[in-house]
Amino acid sequence: MAKHHDANSEPARSREGLLKQFFNATEIDTRILGMIVALLLVWCIFDVWSGYIRPNEGLFGGSFLTPRNLWTLLVQTSSIAVMSTGMVLLIVLRQIDLSVGSMLSLVAVATGVLQVYQLGPALGVGHPAIWILGVLACLTLGTAIGAFNGFLTAYAKIPAFIVTLGGLIAYSGVAFLLARGETVAPMDQNFGIFGGGIASSWLGPFWSWVLAAVGCAAIVRGIVNGRRQRQRFGFPLRPVWAEVFLAAIGSLATLGTTWVMNSYPWPPGVIEKYAKSNSIAIPPGIENRDGKAICMAATQVVHCNEGLIYYTGFSLPALIAIAVCMIMTFIATRTAFGRYIYATGGNPEAAELAGINTRALTVKAFALMGFLVGVSSIISSARLNAATNALGLTNELYVIAATVIGGTSLAGGVGTIYGAMVGALMMQSIISGMSLLNLPAAYQNMVVGGVLVLAVYLDQLYRRRVN
Repeated sequence: MAKHHDANSEPARSREGLLKQFFNATEIDTRILGMIVALLLVWCIFDVWSGYIRPNEGLFGGSFLTPRNLWTLLVQTSSIAVMSTGMVLLIVLRQIDLSVGSMLSLVAVATGVLQVYQLGPALGVGHPAIWILGVLACLTLGTAIGAFNGFLTAYAKIPAFIVTLGGLIAYSGVAFLLARGETVAPMDQNFGIFGGGIASSWLGPFWSWVLAAVGCAAIVRGIVNGRRQRQRFGFPLRPVWAEVFLAAIGSLATLGTTWVMNSYPWPPGVIEKYAKSNSIAIPPGIENRDGKAICMAATQVVHCNEGLIYYTGFSLPALIAIAVCMIMTFIATRTAFGRYIYATGGNPEAAELAGINTRALTVKAFALMGFLVGVSSIISSARLNAATNALGLTNELYVIAATVIGGTSLAGGVGTIYGAMVGALMMQSIISGMSLLNLPAAYQNMVVGGVLVLAVYLDQLYRRRVN
């Protein structure tokens, strides 16, 4: 019998072939691309939904896709994103740290007590050494606690789940004792620059565009150097059009993000306070409302009929998160330490037979996680301008969820830093969007938990398909 021929299947096969050729040529990670598409879809849904409740100037008439909300979203994501980069390496190594939230609370409270009750009275309020010592204390204490977790896991051979579960309970208890159940505040005024809530922590339009230009140049340079390295070692080369496409997409994303950040004006209260402290006259008869009272072009103040406007540009917490992402990507992909982690996570027995000191590697990975918790504690306490024993409450769940949503396999051996960053942005977008819609906290927890389970399920499906 003659085989039936479906003419309609030929165009479908052709399209599938073209897509496959495109992804093979550009080497784009389809899982991350799917995550980005899902993230954009979530943004659009929240903007449309919020438009029915509170019409605003968003892309679809809502309140989500506005410069103000997107700027705030990056600041809110930065703390979780920083910790997620460290959690990637731990999970890849087939370990986990459930104590990062309590550890953050302990580090923040200890540093707050140091600043408020020790250094402040001893050196005088506002002394420049206070914020420096505070930052060093956060990083040192976080690293030490992380290394302690790693030592118990690697050398005492206690499962990481038990070690860090105990830490989750114990560290929050220590934080409560240090703070005596009180809120430790206020932090040093110079320390507040790391929180993104004051004018001195905003880069401004001019330097934000400069940074964007440097970023675009770095993207192009990285692609060119990567091509040269492939030629040097005889590896297959991407087509030239694919290299140009990747450079263009990366540059457009950088410039677009910068444009959004530069479109958010300072809050009116901050502008008025800044104008008074710097003896800048606000034009009379102008109401300073909805960001229309005050204007800034580049770094120069412009007086106009509408008043005086300043634009924020990138905030320091967002820049810290971006820098951590770049550094951790380099560590994971370009250093022996990173390669050893992926090798050990893929096959621990083979890694030991190859001569890798897996115990020392585990301690280093946990110490790095603790260091990143110290960085996040700086951002969180500076943003709140205070420290409490509940500061990092449930953060460990969000960090693990962001890591898994970003494509890191709980089976170990697979995961990317940039995937965790996208996962953290997805998690915070869902939380922020539901808060914008005034949904009860119970619904928020249900949705976040459901997204985590769905992410693990999709990961299992992907692994079965690959295998």
